[in-house]
Amino acid sequence: MNEPSNDIDGNLARTVLTDPVNFLAFGFGTGLAPFAPGTVGSLPGVLLFWLTLDLGLYVQLGIAFALALLGVWICGESARRIGVHDHGGIVWDEISGMYLTLLAAPFTLSGWLIAFALFRLMDIVKPWPIRDLDHRLGGGLGIMLDDLVAALYAAVILGLYRWLMT
Repeated sequence: MNEPSNDIDGNLARTVLTDPVNFLAFGFGTGLAPFAPGTVGSLPGVLLFWLTLDLGLYVQLGIAFALALLGVWICGESARRIGVHDHGGIVWDEISGMYLTLLAAPFTLSGWLIAFALFRLMDIVKPWPIRDLDHRLGGGLGIMLDDLVAALYAAVILGLYRWLMT
C-alpha cells in the first residue's frame, strides 16, 4: 500500500491529504499547521465534543473509548507509513485527549477554555509518568497513552476546580 516517505518534509502534505489513515491521524489536516500542531490539532476534539453534547454521558464515554481504541491503530499505522514515530503532526491523540478532558469540564466557555489550557499544559509539560510513557512505549499505544494520561491529569484538576467552586 503506502510506503514510508523518505522525503518527510517535501511530501508530507501530499502524503497526509491523499492517504485516509494519515488524514485521520493528522486530525483532518490540522496536524500540518506550521506552528503548534498539537494545539491546533486539539481543536477537532473540541468540535467533536460540541457536536455530541446532546447524546448524553454514556454515549460520549463510548465515543471517547472508541477514539482511544481506534487511535492506537490509526496513530501507529500513520507513524509506520510516514516512517517517523510520534511525528508532531500526528494529532489523533490530541483529539482523543481533548475530547476526554472535556467530559470533566463545566459546560461554560470559561470551563472549556480552562479544560483546553490544562490539557495542552499537561501534554506539553508531561509530568511524571507521562514523559516516561512517551519515551518507553512504542507504536500506536505509546503515541496515544501519554495524551490519555495528560487528559486524565487535566480532568482530575478540572474535577477539583468544580468541587472547589461549589
